[in-house]
Amino acid sequence: MSKSTLIEDMEKVLLNSWSINSSSKWTKVNPVRGQCGVTALVVNDVLGGEIKKTMLSEGWHFYNEISGKRYDFTASQFNEDIEYMDIPSNREEAFLDTNQKQYDYLKQSVKNHL
Repeated sequence: MSKSTLIEDMEKVLLNSWSINSSSKWTKVNPVRGQCGVTALVVNDVLGGEIKKTMLSEGWHFYNEISGKRYDFTASQFNEDIEYMDIPSNREEAFLDTNQKQYDYLKQSVKNHL
Protein backbone atom coordinates (compact mmCIF):
# COMPACT_ATOMS: atom_id res chain seq x y z
CA MET A 1 0.00 0.00 0.00
CA SER A 2 1.44 3.39 -0.98
CA LYS A 3 1.98 6.17 1.56
CA SER A 4 -0.66 8.37 -0.10
CA THR A 5 -3.20 5.51 0.07
CA LEU A 6 -2.32 4.95 3.74
CA ILE A 7 -2.83 8.64 4.50
CA GLU A 8 -6.21 8.60 2.74
CA ASP A 9 -7.30 5.49 4.66
CA MET A 10 -5.97 6.67 8.03
CA GLU A 11 -9.02 8.74 9.05
CA LYS A 12 -11.37 5.79 8.55
CA VAL A 13 -8.92 3.40 10.23
CA LEU A 14 -8.65 5.71 13.23
CA LEU A 15 -12.43 6.13 13.52
CA ASN A 16 -12.69 2.34 13.67
CA SER A 17 -9.84 2.11 16.20
CA TRP A 18 -10.50 4.85 18.76
CA SER A 19 -12.27 3.75 21.93
CA ILE A 20 -12.28 4.19 25.69
CA ASN A 21 -9.18 1.95 25.55
CA SER A 22 -7.19 4.56 23.61
CA SER A 23 -8.38 7.62 25.58
CA SER A 24 -10.16 7.97 28.90
CA LYS A 25 -11.93 11.05 27.44
CA TRP A 26 -13.51 9.04 24.58
CA THR A 27 -17.32 9.15 24.28
CA LYS A 28 -19.74 7.80 21.68
CA VAL A 29 -20.75 11.38 20.91
CA ASN A 30 -17.13 12.53 20.52
CA PRO A 31 -14.92 9.48 19.81
CA VAL A 32 -12.00 11.76 18.87
CA ARG A 33 -11.91 13.40 22.32
CA GLY A 34 -8.54 13.11 24.03
CA GLN A 35 -6.98 11.12 21.20
CA CYS A 36 -4.45 13.67 19.86
CA GLY A 37 -1.24 12.53 21.57
CA VAL A 38 -1.76 8.81 21.12
CA THR A 39 -2.93 9.33 17.53
CA ALA A 40 0.07 11.50 16.65
CA LEU A 41 2.35 8.73 17.96
CA VAL A 42 0.65 5.90 16.05
CA VAL A 43 0.42 7.95 12.82
CA ASN A 44 4.13 8.70 13.24
CA ASP A 45 4.81 4.96 13.62
CA VAL A 46 2.86 4.08 10.47
CA LEU A 47 3.54 7.05 8.19
CA GLY A 48 6.69 8.70 9.57
CA GLY A 49 7.04 12.45 9.35
CA GLU A 50 7.17 14.82 12.30
CA ILE A 51 5.00 15.45 15.35
CA LYS A 52 3.87 19.08 15.77
CA LYS A 53 1.95 20.86 18.52
CA THR A 54 -0.23 23.92 19.02
CA MET A 55 -1.38 25.50 22.28
CA LEU A 56 -5.17 25.52 22.70
CA SER A 57 -7.34 26.61 25.63
CA GLU A 58 -7.29 23.01 26.92
CA GLY A 59 -3.50 22.62 26.60
CA TRP A 60 -1.16 21.24 23.97
CA HIS A 61 -2.72 19.68 20.89
CA PHE A 62 -0.58 17.20 18.91
CA TYR A 63 -0.78 16.30 15.21
CA ASN A 64 1.46 15.24 12.34
CA GLU A 65 3.35 16.71 9.43
CA ILE A 66 4.10 14.26 6.64
CA SER A 67 6.08 15.25 3.55
CA GLY A 68 5.65 18.93 4.45
CA LYS A 69 1.84 18.75 4.82
CA ARG A 70 -0.13 19.03 8.09
CA TYR A 71 -2.43 16.15 9.01
CA ASP A 72 -4.60 16.63 12.08
CA PHE A 73 -6.75 13.53 12.35
CA THR A 74 -8.19 14.67 15.70
CA ALA A 75 -9.20 18.28 14.93
CA SER A 76 -12.91 17.39 14.89
CA GLN A 77 -12.94 16.93 18.71
CA PHE A 78 -12.94 20.71 19.12
CA ASN A 79 -15.77 23.20 18.61
CA GLU A 80 -13.28 25.96 17.87
CA ASP A 81 -11.19 26.59 14.77
CA ILE A 82 -7.56 25.77 15.40
CA GLU A 83 -4.94 28.43 14.69
CA TYR A 84 -2.00 26.13 14.06
CA MET A 85 1.38 27.20 15.40
CA ASP A 86 3.18 24.15 13.96
CA ILE A 87 5.65 24.07 16.85
CA PRO A 88 8.11 21.17 16.47
CA SER A 89 7.43 18.47 19.05
CA ASN A 90 8.56 14.89 19.57
CA ARG A 91 7.42 11.46 20.69
CA GLU A 92 8.34 12.13 24.33
CA GLU A 93 6.09 15.21 24.54
CA ALA A 94 3.20 13.49 22.73
CA PHE A 95 3.54 10.51 25.08
CA LEU A 96 2.86 12.80 28.06
CA ASP A 97 -0.71 13.02 26.67
CA THR A 98 -1.28 9.24 26.84
CA ASN A 99 0.11 6.10 28.50
CA GLN A 100 1.67 2.82 27.40
CA LYS A 101 -1.58 0.83 27.63
CA GLN A 102 -3.53 3.31 25.47
CA TYR A 103 -0.67 3.57 22.97
CA ASP A 104 -0.28 -0.22 22.66
CA TYR A 105 -4.05 -0.61 22.21
CA LEU A 106 -4.34 2.03 19.46
CA LYS A 107 -1.23 0.85 17.64
CA GLN A 108 -2.52 -2.74 17.55
CA SER A 109 -6.04 -1.67 16.57
CA VAL A 110 -4.73 0.48 13.69
CA LYS A 111 -2.55 -2.41 12.49
CA ASN A 112 -5.59 -4.72 12.59
CA HIS A 113 -7.68 -2.27 10.51
CA LEU A 114 -4.97 -1.66 7.91
